Amino acid sequence: MTENPKKKKKKSNPVSDYLLYLLLRIVAVFVHLVDVNTALRCARLMGRLLYRFYHRGRLRALENLRQSFPEKEQPWIEHTARRSFEHIAMLAFDVLFTSRLIRLSTWRRYIELGDFSAPLSEILRGRGVIMLTGHYGNFEILGYALATFGLESYSIARPIDNPYINRYLLGVRQRQGQTIIDKKGATNTMLDILAQGAILSFIADQNAGRKGVFVNFFHRQASTYKSIALLAMEYDLPIIVGCCRRLHDQYRFQVNANRIIKPEQWKSQPDPLTWITAQYTAAIEKFIREDPQQYWWIHRRWKTRPPNKRKNTNNPHLL
Repeated sequence: MTENPKKKKKKSNPVSDYLLYLLLRIVAVFVHLVDVNTALRCARLMGRLLYRFYHRGRLRALENLRQSFPEKEQPWIEHTARRSFEHIAMLAFDVLFTSRLIRLSTWRRYIELGDFSAPLSEILRGRGVIMLTGHYGNFEILGYALATFGLESYSIARPIDNPYINRYLLGVRQRQGQTIIDKKGATNTMLDILAQGAILSFIADQNAGRKGVFVNFFHRQASTYKSIALLAMEYDLPIIVGCCRRLHDQYRFQVNANRIIKPEQWKSQPDPLTWITAQYTAAIEKFIREDPQQYWWIHRRWKTRPPNKRKNTNNPHLL
């Protein structure tokens, strides 16, 4: 079975978009009537309901887990998938609290820094750094915390389709000085940022389509964007791979960096672009394996298959 043609993007409806925005603002008001950890307990319940009723997403998560952990039994697969949905819901609630809780005077209450001395040394050199993470834990906290520390931080992100919700959440995410850049048409902006020696952050585990470079990710070839490696090679920049792991289902996180890829490491490689991409993808897989429940297994990471395997793709839940 060949890949389905790309679906046309649905036109937004201003009325329904605004009603959804109003619903979000109402939910935000009620969420802020309780403390953050009480709100997160409600979020976990919502995640379990989503797991139960979002049939297609549940099947996709279960299949992705079976393929990624073939040695695991079915009860473990189902439990991990359900917990993944809970973590997605908790992240949505986190966003509503972050700007109120994370400040320069309070961040230590909520964030534990792992061994961050080497990454910090690279950042403070001022020559520019590329920071990568995946759809894991609270990936929003990384950029927000860097801006809170007074470091010039930029994140590349796809805007939410609903323009009202996108504008509202953009204001929340940028409150401490982090700048969110629209993924579409960001090339020139990225070049300017790196030339200034700032931090440029990406979520680096997204499907890149047929034009991506295929590297191994949980036993399977996954299409991965070339732009990150190309930027690092063009500007001779280090790449820091890290994660922000939630602790004990609460609004408390541990920030870790498990890989620094330096220019001198790839310059001797016969294919630096593929080598860099494979290295940071392996680093993302490593921290996911430490707690698979916090990864977005609903994510269509393996949607695009390598050319020699496209005819054999016959599982609709992975598309």
